[in-house]
Amino acid sequence: MENTEKQQIADRLRDYVGTYDSQNKAANSLKDVSAATVSHMINGKWDLIKNEMWRNVSAQIGGNYTQVWQIAETTAGKLLNGILTDAQTHSNVFAAIGKAGLCKTSTMKMFAKRPNAYRLQCSEFWNRKYFLVELLKVMGFDSSGLTIPEMMQEVVKRLMSKKTPLIMLDEFDKVTDQVLYFFITIYNELEDHCGIMLCATDHLRKRILKGVALNKKGYNEIYSRIGRKFIELPDLNYTDVVNVCAANGVEDRKLIKEVWEDCDGDLRRVKRKIHALKNQKPNGD
Repeated sequence: MENTEKQQIADRLRDYVGTYDSQNKAANSLKDVSAATVSHMINGKWDLIKNEMWRNVSAQIGGNYTQVWQIAETTAGKLLNGILTDAQTHSNVFAAIGKAGLCKTSTMKMFAKRPNAYRLQCSEFWNRKYFLVELLKVMGFDSSGLTIPEMMQEVVKRLMSKKTPLIMLDEFDKVTDQVLYFFITIYNELEDHCGIMLCATDHLRKRILKGVALNKKGYNEIYSRIGRKFIELPDLNYTDVVNVCAANGVEDRKLIKEVWEDCDGDLRRVKRKIHALKNQKPNGD
């Protein structure tokens, strides 16, 4: 790995650390990364740090920045950013849904750079303990040795000590019912003090409404706590694609139209197509 790439990662890491109260808390939020490694990366002491560690850190703080991709604001991203701001400022609780490829995750990643805003990427294999371990980790706390009740107490204590905290639960439709119920507990303990954003595809709405209809344990409580409403994020439109193309050096109208017709409303496909267009060889080469 070249030093220029390491410097890019170190610069991003410095920004990442700045979103936490201390460098140690930032290190605790990263998997398999020590506080000493974080310090050495930021301070240019790179001799003993292996390339695998650089890649590990890069992936956790936002991916591979050697592949320059400029994020442009989309209609859905702008709406979601406004909802997140409202949730954090006024300790509100919302559930936003939108199709895959609408930049939901990237918008929340950017928002998580703000003070006291914590984003958790949920997964279907998590049990209750793993959920709390990961939640405390993004808050910069090592929960080793704590029981589930102790971890929940720590979550509440730490969030209560923060000014206008926000928890963003990304892909929340993937979690099990046992983890889903934790949302009720966190809401009850932190009502009017901590904002909460649930974000997922339409599968979350279908799941909650089905649970309510079947009078399934906890589902009506969850539905009530999000105001009995799911905020729908708008689909990708042509103007969004134009803006993304322009931000990434594609301004020819024919090429933009080609990107639009190929994308199927998915920003990931937009990114792939722009990459292909920018790397295609001229005829005859």
